[in-house]
Amino acid sequence: MKKFPIPPFTLETALEKIQLAEDAWNSRDPERVAQAYTINSEWRNRHLFINGREEIIDFLSNKWKKELDYKLKKEYWAHSDNRIAVRFVYEYRNADGQWFRAYGNENWEFDEDGLMRKRYASINDLPISDSDRTLI
Repeated sequence: MKKFPIPPFTLETALEKIQLAEDAWNSRDPERVAQAYTINSEWRNRHLFINGREEIIDFLSNKWKKELDYKLKKEYWAHSDNRIAVRFVYEYRNADGQWFRAYGNENWEFDEDGLMRKRYASINDLPISDSDRTLI
């Protein structure tokens, strides 16, 4: 299965890949998101190490049960032949109604079919007030 665009990336195809990832994550559909990753994809997400699509689906299912009204924006940082780096911001609220903004960076590595085989994310969360939200 190929997941276009595929490496080697140009600036144009890197930007397209980033937008596709942002759209998938904003769908909050773990199955849809997981299809962009290899069967044995490796993640580091904060303090967690996640391996493979099944763990990705479980992780995202649990994430979006706790991170309500999730909205994400990804921005291009850099790219090379089969790698893309992004910075991102997302906002969500918890079950108690407290809003948060999360900031971070991700480094992505793709296989020859355009599936992400490695994703390393560094993320920081900041409590915000409802009036401070920017991703509405």
